[in-house]
Formats: sequence, C-alpha cells, structure tokens
Amino acid sequence: MMSKKKGILNAVFLITVFAITIYAIFHGQDLGELFGYIRNTDYRYWLVAVVCVVFFICSESVIIYYMMRSIRQKIKLMHCFLYSFVGFFFSCITPSATGGQPAQIYYMKKDKLSIPVSTLVLMIVTITYKLVLVVLGTLVVIIRPAQLMHYLEPVLGWCYLGLLLNVFCVAFMMFLVFHPTLAANMMDAIIRGLGKIHLMKRTEYYREKMANAMKQYQDVAGYFRTHKLVVTNVFLITVVQRLLLFFVTYLTCRSFGIDGTGMVTIVVLQGMISVAVDMLPLPGGMGISESLFLSIFAPICGTLTLPAMVVSRGLSYYTELILSAVMTAVAHFTIGRPRKQKREER
Repeated sequence: MMSKKKGILNAVFLITVFAITIYAIFHGQDLGELFGYIRNTDYRYWLVAVVCVVFFICSESVIIYYMMRSIRQKIKLMHCFLYSFVGFFFSCITPSATGGQPAQIYYMKKDKLSIPVSTLVLMIVTITYKLVLVVLGTLVVIIRPAQLMHYLEPVLGWCYLGLLLNVFCVAFMMFLVFHPTLAANMMDAIIRGLGKIHLMKRTEYYREKMANAMKQYQDVAGYFRTHKLVVTNVFLITVVQRLLLFFVTYLTCRSFGIDGTGMVTIVVLQGMISVAVDMLPLPGGMGISESLFLSIFAPICGTLTLPAMVVSRGLSYYTELILSAVMTAVAHFTIGRPRKQKREER
C-alpha cells in the first residue's frame, strides 16, 4: 500500500504544510474575535454540511459498486463504502491526491478482487472526477458571467493554471485509453532513449511494466466502448457528488447569516477553487485553498471572510479527513480478516 519511508515523508510534508498554513492564516489575527464569530453561527447548517460530506464520499462507493456489478464482479456494497473512505483519506494526506487509488487497490486486492479490474474501475472514476472540473472551468471561462468574473478577478491566474493542468491530465489519460498502441510506442521510445543516454537503468524492466500498464489502458478503452450508458451515468453521479461538496460553502455562509449572494454563485465559486487547486502538489490543496477562499469571498463575506473560511475548510476538508481516517482504521481491521481467520482455522 505505502512503504514506511514514504509514509513518514508524507506525514512530515503534511505536518509542515499544515503548520505553515496555520501560521500564515492566523498570524496577527484576533483569535478571540474569530472564535466569537464562529460561536454565534447557526450550527444546524453545519449538520447538513457534514451530511453532504458523507454523501460526497459515499457517492464514489455507489459508483464503484455500480461499475463492478455492471461487469459482473461480486462485491459488497459495505466494502465499497470502506474503499471510498480509504481513498479519500490517502488522497487528503498525499500531494496531488496520489495515494488514494493505490491504497484502494491494496484493500480491493485483500478482498480478492482482480487488480486489473480494480485499476480499470478506479481509472474511470478518476477521469470522470476530473472531467467534471474541466467542464465547470471551461464553461466559466467561455461564458464569463460578469458576476462570477468579478469575484474571480484576483485569482484568475490560478484558475487558468488549474484548468490547464486538469485539461492536460484528462486529455493525457484519454489519450492513453483510446490510443494505447500509439501511447505505448511513444513511451517505449522515451524509455529506450533515456537508456541510451544513461539517464535510466533497467530499461527492459520498465519497458515490461509499461507494456503491462498499456494492457490495462486497453481494457479501459474496451469498457468505454461497450458500457457507454454506464460511463454516462457515472459522470452524472460524479456531477452530483462534486456539487455536494461545493454546497458546503453555501451552507457555511448561511450559518453566518450571509445571504446576499445566490446559492449558484457561491457553489460555482467554490467549484472554481477546486479547479485551481486540484492538480497542485499539495495535500488537500492545503494553503492555496485557504488563500483563494479569502481572496474570492472577501466581497461576499466582508468581516466574516476568515471565520467563514475556517468553518468551510473545517467542514469540507478536515471533517472528510477525520471521518476517512476513522473508517480507514475500520477497513484495516475488517477487510480480508474473515478469510484469514478461516484459513487459520483450517
């Protein structure tokens, strides 16, 4: 799943980024006044927000279960919930969310699920997950609604960068999926070239790994071609999933009594923050997400901007992190354990 050395490095990086973020945000602030604002909020909105976060995580479970069943894989819905919590936990604590899928595949393997099949399903999840951001960002950039652009003006550079990175990522993955032979030839040429100039050792080993990876991409392409309705439904579920998390920011604003801006505007603005930070090499977009929120929502929240940011991030990111950590522990002690006990009894 993750080597101890890599886990320690990720933990150190996460703590460092967290410490810098906390210092940058709260340095010179009146914490008494800040928490005074927070104490006066309507906590009922927070409860709804937590429910949205739980449904956001569990939506991926539904997608995994739906796709696995569509290709006649025996899988437990409850374990799909655990896979999702595991994925989001490791995504929250690793740069660019790179640790999520390897961790999910590890637990799927413990459930005796095929690694190629698991990889196929999770790759489609990743493509659709990022595609939603690409569609949102592209629509905003093309239509350029005056009200939204007014709020986004201070951070447009970050939005363009994030959209460009997401477009590149989705395009690259789709290229690998639909043109696996051409992609394989290109990757093979790159590996051989690096070997010739002595920048890469064990070229045959990496060429073999690359060939195996291309086989998985061919499987994904086959799935796209033969399960178009399934993929379309997955995309639609993913749209709802993403909106649920963006909606947390609107609920946060309402909990502070901020009601001068419409729900759609706030949800889309939060969505653009996700567009900007999704591909950056920071765990959970930590640091930059807070900074963009403070810039974008200052005209909307006024003196309540910092308290609203603290609550919004606390609900959308840290609640997700804590819940996922707890359920990851549950997954660790339950997935694969019954079969192990039965083997020991024999």
